[in-house]
Amino acid sequence: MSWPDLLQVAGLSLAITVAVGCVAFLALRALRRSSLIVQVCVLVFAAVLAVILSMVGASWLMFLSEHDLTVAVNVAVISGTVSLALVACLGIVVVRNARALSRAARSIGAGERVDAVGPQSSAEFRALADELVSTSAKLVESREREHRIEESRRELVAWIAHDLRTPLAGLMSMAEALEDELAADPQRYHRQMREQVSRLSAMVDDLFELSKIDSGTLRLSLQDVSLYDVISDTVADLRPLSRGRDIRIEPGLGRDAVVHADPRELSRAISNLLLNAIQHTPPGSPITVAAAVVDGNASVTVIDTGGGIDEDDLHRVFDPGWRGASARTPDPHPEILGESLRSSGAGLGLAIVRGIAAAHQGEVTVRNVPGGCRFDLILPSAEGGRQESFA
Repeated sequence: MSWPDLLQVAGLSLAITVAVGCVAFLALRALRRSSLIVQVCVLVFAAVLAVILSMVGASWLMFLSEHDLTVAVNVAVISGTVSLALVACLGIVVVRNARALSRAARSIGAGERVDAVGPQSSAEFRALADELVSTSAKLVESREREHRIEESRRELVAWIAHDLRTPLAGLMSMAEALEDELAADPQRYHRQMREQVSRLSAMVDDLFELSKIDSGTLRLSLQDVSLYDVISDTVADLRPLSRGRDIRIEPGLGRDAVVHADPRELSRAISNLLLNAIQHTPPGSPITVAAAVVDGNASVTVIDTGGGIDEDDLHRVFDPGWRGASARTPDPHPEILGESLRSSGAGLGLAIVRGIAAAHQGEVTVRNVPGGCRFDLILPSAEGGRQESFA
């Protein structure tokens, strides 16, 4: 066959293929909402039809015999039919896998957990199935976390309302007694009213601090701080509480231990841990405070002897507003704790500790030890490699 004849056949085949392709494209647009099997069959049929028409056109140009043309067309039709059957079988498998993925997606949308989608026919479908299972697990975890946060928020509101009611009722009764001139000792009433107002102010301060932590607006003034100075000052501030309740806090950390932190927030976190220990440790029992600087991290450990926390409740210790059953026990020495026990009111102290630790790129942990609990506040330090401790 000469080059002109070959080019003529190629041009005719190209024209026929383009024409069939345009018709197939229009058909696919009309069937865009139909099953994947139908669309794939349209594509295969269009390909076979283009081949058959090209062969007929080529035979007309080359003046092939009728017998040769019939044989070629029959071969093309048989091959196309078999191809359509194979495509239909493959399409059924693909559609079955797609429907399984769709069911899994609907289950995820309905809030159900999907642990498996079933066997898939291709690597792409397997990857999609794995992503759906992973997404389902993450959504379930997110819902559970949201549920815990919402439950914690409701408990926080209820507990704050409970804790506000007591001092407000006391203030109301004392104000009425003073107004009616029924107070035998007005100075004592004034002193008690001032203490109640200080307690309310402390609760509002804790709420404001927690709101800054939750909203991400807590701003730290980071600097190199002596861990000894922060701990010793905090212990000194709480010394009247420890002496009054016969709780021993004995600092002894080396003065050269330095941490990179906000001194005010660090002092507040340590103070909240110590106040929590003071609140739950019986009179006459010791509180142990230990500190260490190792491998670039500083840790402050507070160990109480308050009997420990139920293992099922350990994960809730740092939730805002959460308090164990013992937290509702009336304090045996209210005249000693007074207005200084800032974090005992609304159960926010440990939540604030966690927020302060997170703001410093650190963490706070809790675990039970024989006879009590151990809290570890871990923060970045300005120097590492040497361990110091005190108890």
